[in-house]
Amino acid sequence: MVEVSYKKSEGCAIKECQDMIQKSLRTPMVKFLMAHMEKTGCKIVVCSDQVRIQDDVNQEVIRHLIHAYDECRPSNLDWRNCAHHACSEIRAGHLSGDCHYKREFLRGFMKIRGHEQDCVRRRVMKSVMANPFCSKTAAKDAMEAVWDICYNDTKPFDRAP
Repeated sequence: MVEVSYKKSEGCAIKECQDMIQKSLRTPMVKFLMAHMEKTGCKIVVCSDQVRIQDDVNQEVIRHLIHAYDECRPSNLDWRNCAHHACSEIRAGHLSGDCHYKREFLRGFMKIRGHEQDCVRRRVMKSVMANPFCSKTAAKDAMEAVWDICYNDTKPFDRAP
C-alpha cells in the first residue's frame, strides 16, 4: 500500500505532484521495487516537496523505495549508525540512477571516467554528514568501510540497473 503525503514548498502544485507520483508508480522500476516491498509486508509513504518535473518524481520515488527496501530487509538497519546510513545511501545512489551522467551534467559535475562513483561518494557524504550522529570524519570512515560490500549489493535487482 502506498500512502502519499503532500507538502507545498518550492516544488510543484499539490494536484500536479499527485498526478506525477501516480504516474511514477506505474513505471517498470517502481513497480518492481513496490512488488518487493509488498512481499516483505512494508508500506510506503511518498512525500513531495521539492520536485518540479516527472523525471524528478520518478527519481525520488525510486531512490526512496531503495531506502525503504533496505529498511525492511532483516538487517536491523539503524539510521543512527553511520555505516548503516552510508550503506543505504551508497545503494540508493548506485541503484536509482541518481548519478547517471545526464543528471550529473545538469548539476554541473561531469568527467569522462568515474563520474558515477564520484557522484555516489559525494551524495553519500552530504547525506551522512547531515545525520546528527555522524561527524564528517565518521561519515567518511563509514563510507570507505562499507563501500565495496554496499556498492556491489544490488538487491532486489539481479544487477545494477
